[in-house]
Amino acid sequence: MTHPVVHVWRLLKWGRVLARHGALRGIERDANTPPPVRRLARLARFGARIPAVPTYGEAFQELGPAAIKFGQALATRPDLVGVKAANDLQLLQDNLPAAPFSEVRAAIEQGLEKPLDQIFAHIDEEPVGAASIAQVHRAITTEGRQVAVKVLRPNIEEDFARAIDTYEWAAAQVEGMGSEAARLRPRAVIAHFRQWTARELDLRREAASASELRQNLIAETGFYVPEIDWSRTARRVMTLEWIDGIKLTDREALVEAGHDLKAMASTLVRAFLRQAVVDGFFHADLHQGNLFALPDGRIAAIDFGIMGRIDHQARVWLAEILYGLLTGNYRRVAEIHFEAQYVPNYHSVDEFATALRAAGEPIRGLPVKDISIGQMLDSLFTITRDFDMKTQPHLLLLQKTMVMEEGVAHALDPDINMWETAEPFLREWVRGELGPEAQLADRLVRDARTIAMIPDLIRRIDYYYPAPGAAPPDPPLADVALVVKPRRYGGYVLTALLSAALAVAGTLLLT
Repeated sequence: MTHPVVHVWRLLKWGRVLARHGALRGIERDANTPPPVRRLARLARFGARIPAVPTYGEAFQELGPAAIKFGQALATRPDLVGVKAANDLQLLQDNLPAAPFSEVRAAIEQGLEKPLDQIFAHIDEEPVGAASIAQVHRAITTEGRQVAVKVLRPNIEEDFARAIDTYEWAAAQVEGMGSEAARLRPRAVIAHFRQWTARELDLRREAASASELRQNLIAETGFYVPEIDWSRTARRVMTLEWIDGIKLTDREALVEAGHDLKAMASTLVRAFLRQAVVDGFFHADLHQGNLFALPDGRIAAIDFGIMGRIDHQARVWLAEILYGLLTGNYRRVAEIHFEAQYVPNYHSVDEFATALRAAGEPIRGLPVKDISIGQMLDSLFTITRDFDMKTQPHLLLLQKTMVMEEGVAHALDPDINMWETAEPFLREWVRGELGPEAQLADRLVRDARTIAMIPDLIRRIDYYYPAPGAAPPDPPLADVALVVKPRRYGGYVLTALLSAALAVAGTLLLT
């Protein structure tokens, strides 16, 4: 187990880099920042030259691969880092110098357990992209198919393990300080980040995600997911169909090729809603660099390392919330928040509905170009604070992806109205899920499952109320109080650790 002083030392080093880019200013000035965290931020910036305008993306870029991915994760939490910081982090690019091809060759041959010339007829030594976790090479298989080969960087797993270890330790200290820090649930943020990276650091899981998404989107003919070559895929190597298309970042090329940008924007919205609402499994990194326009007008997606999943009940609530906002039924939206226990029941449903109306009415019916996302998010975050809403981890990726997808659709069609585009799809799905036929079918399924549980229920009754002479069940275990309470650990102990780290930190802070 890593010693706490090591964690503090790492935080000071990282904080020093963040300070040089002005990225700690918001933490110091925020009234909700716990005092020990504010002291750590001040110590990290001691003697540093602070720029007038913070450059969050550049700071995380300088910290390396794990920080780049963590910065991308924080971009989903404007409530945690602020709207300006989140917007800057969304621009974070993870283009890094490529690893030598000799190491790439060794990784492919070791992962697929064959010499390279038995796997590919040709592979370009120069990668088409080198990101923080992996790099991609274009290749031709021995059967003559063009493919993209994704290979993990050397030692990337060890680098991420060290960083996440400290992220988890720091999140536990901050959350233990209570108040606003506890409501924002930083430990849940790191837990989700660990899940993201676990999928990205095992390319078989990313391949499985791509395969599942491809199967789910068969009905969405305008959206395409490349096919996985499973015979050339392993934990550190993934091979998939090569996509020949125009990146959605190149609007001029799209126009020159004769693509219908309005139709593509609508396709993007429908495809996302089908993923999130119908299937509950969605591509959570739908920025323009991961989307291509194919010659036939379809949109193709790549990079399936970050995926989101929502259970059925949460999808029903989500669809009702979106549909309620579309139609102005704020009372029903408020009721859903209370049914889902997103809002504590000591608050008023009517007051919550009024707060939602204040956030929703100014943007209803407006095209994307006339909507201030920052202003809307600020209104929503105020609502969450006023009504003691805890962060819902399973919705974090969805919130981030909705904002990102809205930006891509707006780039294609500045006049698109996201609400009007989504309304027919949501109306049909809500009717299918909540109509009388669906309710009857759900009731039959629930009753059948209940009947099937009766034998097991009888066995459990017999276990806890045995016949005379049978051995009694084990007694319940007593609650054991923790020796170190979280709040005290997060405050006084962290301060003591800072003092212990000062001796070794002095050299660093003067560089």
